[in-house]
Amino acid sequence: MTTTLRPTGPIQRDGQGATARTFDVCVNGRRVGAVELAASLVGGRPVGHIRSLLVDEPDRGRGRGTVAALAAEEVLRGWDCTEVRAAVPAGADRVLGWATGLGYTERGRNMDKETAAPPPPAPGLTARPMDEAEFAEWRVHAVRHFAQDWIDRGVPESEAVARSEEVHERLLPDGLATAGVHIHRLLAGGTPVGHVWVAEHEVRPGERGAYVFDVEVAEAHRGRGHGRALMLHAERIAHGDGLPLIGLHVFAGNTTALRLYESLGYRTTFRNVAKRLL
Repeated sequence: MTTTLRPTGPIQRDGQGATARTFDVCVNGRRVGAVELAASLVGGRPVGHIRSLLVDEPDRGRGRGTVAALAAEEVLRGWDCTEVRAAVPAGADRVLGWATGLGYTERGRNMDKETAAPPPPAPGLTARPMDEAEFAEWRVHAVRHFAQDWIDRGVPESEAVARSEEVHERLLPDGLATAGVHIHRLLAGGTPVGHVWVAEHEVRPGERGAYVFDVEVAEAHRGRGHGRALMLHAERIAHGDGLPLIGLHVFAGNTTALRLYESLGYRTTFRNVAKRLL
């Protein structure tokens, strides 16, 4: 039997380098499922996305999804993508195992939490917005720090830095004046010990909330509960903006952060997997 992808419509382009198209998954011409593919420019290079891949119930368990995924990768190669990404819903262990078997590795997790009321401030700690000089210094560090996470996962340095710069430029086009953005420093006895970046963003598909884009405790001040204090401060920022839903992303392997978020009531919603296309 031959499994193929049959386009259901024309390629959609947004004028900024993004591409999308939907396909029927067919076996000997018979429709057995559907797949939605997309590509976006990240750091000047196209990155592919399998947005959805569904095999109809009567045809499951026959390897249709595996063959369809491989066919999807060929389409993305034709779009000059050198990487493909997908999001696996929490609890879909069978899908995660299938993706792992195809060479995908987990890059991180999306997590979220709904808060009923803002938590009280931690005794002895205060927080305030960064000033422009602090922001300029932080941005240089933030771009490099985010790039290093990608470098540690095998992405070439030049590509990782370009990706990070593009992300920060897109999310902070007007710096500290960007609408809905809060970048605060945490102080203990007047000494800066960490920072947190929170902004309004889509947390769940079609649902907006507050998003923690960056949180870090200075190395010399770790192990003293400041990370928890920063995350609770992020919740206060969210409530101040009328956003009780708060989300974040944690890179795979960052078990310290993962345990902290879980202890605060965050739950995993998606596991993000990726594969280099050679």
